[in-house]
Amino acid sequence: MAANKGAKVSSMENLFSEIEDVARREVAPLAVRMRPRSLDELVGQQEAVGPESWLRAAIEADDLTSVILFGPAGTGKTSIAHIIAETTKAHFVEVSAVGGTVADLRREIDAAEKRLTLQHMRTILFIDEIHRFNRSQQDALLHAVEDRIVVMVGATTENPFFEVNSALISRSRVVELSSLSDEDISQLLTNALEDERGFGGTYTLTEDARKAIIMLSGGDGRGALTTLELAAALVEPGTPEKPATIEEDQVRTATPHRNLPYDKNRDMHYDVISAFIKSMRGSDPDAALYWLARMIDGGEDPKFIARRMFIFASEDVGNADPQAILVAEAAFRSAEVIGYPECRINLAQAATYLAMAPKSNAVIMGIDAALSEVRNGPARAVPDHLRDRHRPGSENYGSYKYPHNFPGAWVEQQYLPDGLERGCFWQPSERGWEAYREDATSRDRKS
Repeated sequence: MAANKGAKVSSMENLFSEIEDVARREVAPLAVRMRPRSLDELVGQQEAVGPESWLRAAIEADDLTSVILFGPAGTGKTSIAHIIAETTKAHFVEVSAVGGTVADLRREIDAAEKRLTLQHMRTILFIDEIHRFNRSQQDALLHAVEDRIVVMVGATTENPFFEVNSALISRSRVVELSSLSDEDISQLLTNALEDERGFGGTYTLTEDARKAIIMLSGGDGRGALTTLELAAALVEPGTPEKPATIEEDQVRTATPHRNLPYDKNRDMHYDVISAFIKSMRGSDPDAALYWLARMIDGGEDPKFIARRMFIFASEDVGNADPQAILVAEAAFRSAEVIGYPECRINLAQAATYLAMAPKSNAVIMGIDAALSEVRNGPARAVPDHLRDRHRPGSENYGSYKYPHNFPGAWVEQQYLPDGLERGCFWQPSERGWEAYREDATSRDRKS
């Protein structure tokens, strides 16, 4: 009798749990409702989870080892974790690094160890935003991951080689996911429009609306589905027989501002500043302005941008245009005393000036060559005639020729230590003021 009663309670619990799941699905965002249930439903990421990939084989064989999924937002990291949860025979536990603590981890690890020893059941521990765990929290995982008490699945938008404990990385496999292609985003939209979990055929998209969502998404699948859901809310729903049409205007109204990915403290920060510098170096003012705009729109510190231009003015322009360093200094000053939004104009002026300026790397090449000689070459004595004269015995140093006493303020004289010849460090470019001055100096020497 008691057993029957227990069965009824269990049945009732399952019923209530199912009702709760249905209620949650009904109010869940479109991106959550459309989360793939199997690898075959996952859109994109063929290199990571395609037919020949290690990850797909491990998931299908239910023989997964610890893995870190690394990629931009909306590329399928959480979806893959949920597919693992749906397909594995292991116990699946999810922890978020946003609010998780060391105590939470240790509690889950202790439970996993009991599960393993008493029930012979593995535990897969999914940690979302693993890069947000500090070092001590990450260290708490090491023993459990190494001894396979848990199989860790970590998800991160940041480069794990910078943000995750190297010991933890060495015990895991890093799988990189890439931004979704336009075709992938289009397929996601089609699936959401047609599937019963989405709109079930009650809406259609015009081609212009589809293109707008794809463009606005920036390769972020979750972002594309969110835009579709917001745009659909502006249109009275239709029926599968007569679906309502979502136009480009609704898409633009739902998402007036395109949020391109940019994290001013992480990888994208370095990628964009690198593209900015290389665009100026390549003398492309349009590209320089584009990457500058990406940084401004992403909230980058204007002083950081100006500092990099300040360096660039000497490193890549140098004496081909000595005015460049003054322009860069003025841009830095504007970032300090004016700030956004007005200093964007000063930064843009400096960026375009530097992009269009004649280029020379003679300064950095020269100083680095000289430093290499100083650090790796022999100790070279100062020529006697260049030595300080304010000491006993200086009358024996030899005669120093004062250049201003000679025509053109120049006279042939040794300035380098013995063993080094003129031109060993300084190799001026054939551009701008640098080339002009080199030609003038050569003429002076000949005359």
